[in-house]
Amino acid sequence: MAYSTIGRSIPRVDARAKVKGEAKYAADIELPGMLWLKILRSPYPHARILHIDTGRAQRLSGVKATCTGKDFAGFRWGWMPQTRDEPPLAVDKVRYYGEGVAAVCAIDEEVAEEALGLIEVEYEELPSVFEPEEALKEGAPVIHDYRPNNISFEFHMDFGEVEKGFLEADLVREDMFRTGKVIQGFIEPPAAVAMWDSNGITIWAAKQSPYFLYRHLSACFKVPLSRIRVIQPFIGGGFGGTKNDSVAGDFCAVLFSKMTRRPVKFVYTMEETMISCRRRHNMIVYSKMGMKKDGTITALQQKV
Repeated sequence: MAYSTIGRSIPRVDARAKVKGEAKYAADIELPGMLWLKILRSPYPHARILHIDTGRAQRLSGVKATCTGKDFAGFRWGWMPQTRDEPPLAVDKVRYYGEGVAAVCAIDEEVAEEALGLIEVEYEELPSVFEPEEALKEGAPVIHDYRPNNISFEFHMDFGEVEKGFLEADLVREDMFRTGKVIQGFIEPPAAVAMWDSNGITIWAAKQSPYFLYRHLSACFKVPLSRIRVIQPFIGGGFGGTKNDSVAGDFCAVLFSKMTRRPVKFVYTMEETMISCRRRHNMIVYSKMGMKKDGTITALQQKV
């Protein structure tokens, strides 16, 4: 059997544009009249939001609009149906260090950054919890009020006769393993330029899965999918990380464009990416394995 690709050098269709510096990434997009977006983030991992005052920021020369979580009318999104628990900006309380609490758009990035320092937020710091097993204990701080046991969702998978496999084993070994948080390490942070006009929503976004974003935008802004266009430029790495999902900046950029009728751009810093974007969580894995003397595995039971 002859193979047409295996063992051969295959030219990359995107290589020439990249090596010549002609490839356009989301951060390279520039449109006439474009505004810049910045997000103010919480300095606390768990706190109640008592008051937000954006008045001073709104009065700064060059600022065009501000918003808070309440401007999104209760919308929440998530990568899976069971985890649709994330508002674009925090409402009433923050649940992790770096969660966005307010946003501003201005004529350039520098003015937007200056305006963040003028937003006043009054917090009531709440007890925090940082370890999975501590979060499951009775009396642990409740992070999500609608999840009083701190369990986002729980599922079980069973294949075959596990208990029978343990009885047939010559050796049963039990152990516990810990993993650390994993940041995918892409060199391009999340970025996008959003435009709301008479045709609907157009957004140039650094996404590996544009269909997630356009469904999220449709749900958030009550716009038909047929009037939302997600344009995927070149991607500076992703590796299954946050570029498979939407980020708060996507929603804020679209909202600001709707408010101002001008294109709105954001580019996260790497610090923002690491503290606020999707990553692989640290895990505790309890594993029980049954095996024969010849190395055959007869049963495996795990709790993560």
